[in-house]
Amino acid sequence: MTITIKTDIVLEEEIKKSKFICQLKRVTSEEEAREFITSIKKKHHKASHNVSAFVIGDHQEIQRSSDDGEPSGTAGVPMLEILKKRELIDVVAVVTRYFGGIKLGAGGLIRAYAGSVNHAIDAVGLVEIVEQTQLDIVMGYHLFDSVSRYLSKEALPIADTAFTDQVTVTCFCDTTQMALIIAGLTDQFHGQLQLTKGDKKLVEVPL
Repeated sequence: MTITIKTDIVLEEEIKKSKFICQLKRVTSEEEAREFITSIKKKHHKASHNVSAFVIGDHQEIQRSSDDGEPSGTAGVPMLEILKKRELIDVVAVVTRYFGGIKLGAGGLIRAYAGSVNHAIDAVGLVEIVEQTQLDIVMGYHLFDSVSRYLSKEALPIADTAFTDQVTVTCFCDTTQMALIIAGLTDQFHGQLQLTKGDKKLVEVPL
């Protein structure tokens, strides 16, 4: 399963008079992640800390974190652990802290930085990136209504319909389910349908 954030987000909260600003951004490379971190540090150059973490790659192959001056292990690593625990990929998180005068202690810092990322993830929502394959279904006019009902029952939305000497209905199906879908259509309509697989595409499905 490939999961990432629905979109970029900025979420601000106050913890014991310190201001924590969490920014999450979708990225596709380590270079892009580092450029974003640099831009936040420039924007918030007067902040006490700009702590960062990111995970990149379909299997979280690239993982990095920085405490940016906070006590070792109290900031960047807890943020990274949240990204990993939520099974996210291709996301960079930067939490900017403006110190409010009250020390939080190691446990308090861990809770603050991890919580800041967790709250931002909850606020923005997640999507699963799914590979889908085009399926063209060619049939006689007499089958169109029953095929349409079957596709609706199977939660397979019709993307396009073309009426010529026959009817061609186009759907996009999860690639991993394609064999089952074709088998179901073939069985239900006793081989009367002409089924052709087409191009693949990536789609984002809200979780």
